[in-house]
Amino acid sequence: MNLKEYVREIPDFPKPGIGFKDVFGIFGDPKALKECIDQLAAIVSPDDYDVIIGPEARGFLVGMPVAYLKEKPFVPVRKPGKLPGEVVSIEYELEYGTDRLEMQKDSILPGQRVLILDDLLATGGTTKAMVKMVENAGAKIIACCFVMELDFLQGRSELTGYPVHSLIHYDAE
Repeated sequence: MNLKEYVREIPDFPKPGIGFKDVFGIFGDPKALKECIDQLAAIVSPDDYDVIIGPEARGFLVGMPVAYLKEKPFVPVRKPGKLPGEVVSIEYELEYGTDRLEMQKDSILPGQRVLILDDLLATGGTTKAMVKMVENAGAKIIACCFVMELDFLQGRSELTGYPVHSLIHYDAE
């Protein structure tokens, strides 16, 4: 199954000149969704990682089903103020400013092997921040896996030294 056929392009969203790649076409088709999750789950052997993390919100949509399928814990990474209890956070650079991510303290333990799952690799900033959070916790990144990658934004270059896998590639906007 060619998952790219299920991705709809929305012109001029979120602003003029941008061709938004809408992953919800995959999520909205049961067979495409199953194929997507099965492909993500097959990239890395579950023997090679202990825990899966994913950022809100679409990282939850691909991370949770793989965690369920492979019987692994899932750790959500969220925007500030969304998680109860004690959290660790990291600030990261955006094109125009900064943002912050948080995860619950002790949700990743020293020595654990971590798989990052998300829907999209664009500039790599969010994933790079998650990598730093994991490493600050004393854990190790096994791989970063995505449904789609916008190759023309060169986000992979932010993740040098880490295995990066994407199911769908876009070479141009």
